Amino acid sequence: MKKVLVIGFGSIGKRHVRLLRDMGLLVHVYSRRSFPEEIEYQSLGVALKEVDPEYVVIANETSEHFSTLNTVLSFDVPQVLVEKPLFTFPETPLDIKISQVCVAYNLRFHPLLRQLRSEIEEETVLSVQVYVGQYLPNWRPHQDYRQSYSVSKALGGGVLRDLSHELDYLNWLFGPWEALTALGGHYSFLEGDSDDVFCLLLQMKHCSAVTLQMNYLDRTGRRQVLVNTDHHTYHLDLVQQKFWVDQESEVSISVEQDETYLAQHRDMLENQGRVCCTLSEGKEILRMIYTAEQAAQGQKWLAR
Repeated sequence: MKKVLVIGFGSIGKRHVRLLRDMGLLVHVYSRRSFPEEIEYQSLGVALKEVDPEYVVIANETSEHFSTLNTVLSFDVPQVLVEKPLFTFPETPLDIKISQVCVAYNLRFHPLLRQLRSEIEEETVLSVQVYVGQYLPNWRPHQDYRQSYSVSKALGGGVLRDLSHELDYLNWLFGPWEALTALGGHYSFLEGDSDDVFCLLLQMKHCSAVTLQMNYLDRTGRRQVLVNTDHHTYHLDLVQQKFWVDQESEVSISVEQDETYLAQHRDMLENQGRVCCTLSEGKEILRMIYTAEQAAQGQKWLAR
C-alpha cells in the first residue's frame, strides 16, 4: 500500500486526506496543530523520516510552501503535489534530484474545460472572456473570513493567488501568455489588505484578445468562460455545469465536488502527472501574478 503524507490539515488538507484514504492509500498527516484522530509528529523532518512517503501533498499556508517543499525535496520523495498557488512570490531555484513536483490546479480535470479544449483544437480562437467571482464572507461558511489567509497579503491571500485557477487554465488552453496589462487592488470594504478585484487584459500565443475579471465581491458566485472562434461561440458555466455551442446546443454535465480532485490524484499516482500543472508551469503562473501586480501599479503593458 502506497504511503502518503499530507502536510497541513485545514479545509483543503482534510479534503485531500479523505479522498486519498477513500482511494485505499495509507495516509499520514503532519500539522502544527494537534488533532486527536491523527498521529502527532515533533517536526516535519521527523514525519518525513518516520513515514517515508512515496507521495506528499503540501496543503499548508501558501507563505510556507517554499520552505516546506525544500524540506520535502531533501528527503527525495518521488512525487509531490503542492496546493495552488505554488508560492507567495517568485522564489530562488529549488534543489530537485529525483522528485516529480506538480501544482494542484485541479480545474484542468473539469469535464467542461476538457471538452472545450477538445472542441477548439482545430479552430482559430479569436477572443476569450473569463469571469470568476465569489463573495469572500460566504466562501467558507464555517470560518470567519477575517481569520482566513485570503485577507492577508503576507499569507498569500488575494484574488490573483486565491483564484489563480483561471490563470492556469488560460495558459493550458490558449497559452503561453505573451503580454498583459492589469488593474486591481483592494477596492471594497472587506477587511484585510489583500487584492479583492483584478482585471487583466492578455495577449496569448493562441489568442490575441483575452480578458479576465476576478473578484471577492460577487454575491451570486459565478465562474464563466466565453470563447469566440472562426467557427463557433462557446459558453461555459462552471457553477451551473452547462456548456453551450452557439445558440443551439446546451449540454449539462453533473460534476461532483470531489471529482476533479480525485482525477488529479489519479493522474499523479497512475499517469505520472501527465495532465497536472508542472513545476515550471506553476512558476509561470507566479510570474503572471507578479507581472499583473507590476502592471497595475505602473498602469502599463508588460511583456513575458
